[in-house]
Amino acid sequence: MYFVCICMYMYVNDELNNSALEKSFKNYKPSYKHHIIFWVIYFMFNTLRWESIHNDFAYSLQTNLIGFPIHMTLAYFNIYYLMPKLVYTRRYVSYTLAVLLSLFVMLLVKFNLTYYLVGPNVMPESATVVDSITLNYAIVTMLGELYVVSFVTAIKVTIDWLGEKRKLHEVEKRRLTTELRFLRSQVSPHFFFNTLNNIYSLTLEKSNKAPEVVLKLSELMRYLLYATKKPKQDLIKEIDCIQNYIDLERIRFDDSLEIDISISGHMENKKIAPMLLIPLIENCFKHGANQNIGKMSIEIVIKVEDDYLSFQVSNTIPENGGKNKISERKGGIGLSNVKKRLELGYGKDDYELTIFEKDNRFNVDLKLKV
Repeated sequence: MYFVCICMYMYVNDELNNSALEKSFKNYKPSYKHHIIFWVIYFMFNTLRWESIHNDFAYSLQTNLIGFPIHMTLAYFNIYYLMPKLVYTRRYVSYTLAVLLSLFVMLLVKFNLTYYLVGPNVMPESATVVDSITLNYAIVTMLGELYVVSFVTAIKVTIDWLGEKRKLHEVEKRRLTTELRFLRSQVSPHFFFNTLNNIYSLTLEKSNKAPEVVLKLSELMRYLLYATKKPKQDLIKEIDCIQNYIDLERIRFDDSLEIDISISGHMENKKIAPMLLIPLIENCFKHGANQNIGKMSIEIVIKVEDDYLSFQVSNTIPENGGKNKISERKGGIGLSNVKKRLELGYGKDDYELTIFEKDNRFNVDLKLKV
């Protein structure tokens, strides 16, 4: 029985993260029905077991009818009173003494009930007639009761542990969901702040491009209002959003900016966390084009192969960038946001993010399962 209990414990522990099993344990709490079913099955098993030993069904039934109320009393007294009062408060010596006293009282009760209701020989399996409390009878009886109490306690502790683990899992899940929502919402203000600054600069110049920029911005706002509410968005829509953003920047920078974008692969039915790639491209403009004097180059490669998206973006490092500017780029809000969202929204094996400098260019490579 212990082996079965341990196997069940290991199986449930390994499979607890499975969504179906997690759902089944979500609101699980043993009811009176479960208690009754457990004791009835245990009673039948024990009766048949002792009947095979004594070859006397009537005797086995009688002794189990006497023994099981004692089993149940000791088991429930232990799990609902002694453990909460003594074990959970770390009074282990008091708990040990209380268990031993309970077993001794049980011994007296069981002996007298068996002696007067069943027969004077209270231990027929013994080689000699046992009609009094002997050391051997006391040890065998108390160990038998301790076995039952331990078995029931193991079940109770396992159920309580599963409940606590579920609660901790729910709390952690809510925390991660809240943090992920905050990170997604952080993208929009950060993104619009920079775009509005672009519009402001165009209005100061009384540029005819301002209305077109506002129109493009409204299209992006429409996407953001609906896309960021979902945990995953169609990759095609995300790329459309990227292209709208690039169009905005092209309007602003004119011929001073050279953008080379390559898109390939099958995008259909591929999903991605919304607004995950935009900060990486925005980072090129914020720390590249905005800081540069003269010609500026940005290269973007988006490629889907099988179930993985390969996203590469690089920009010319400004001549006046310096080491401090580079470190700011690596630790800016946009890149930090992307790193955190990847950690929270994807498994460790589902993505690979690399940031490096090469040939006077700042490069970001992202490989992502979609």
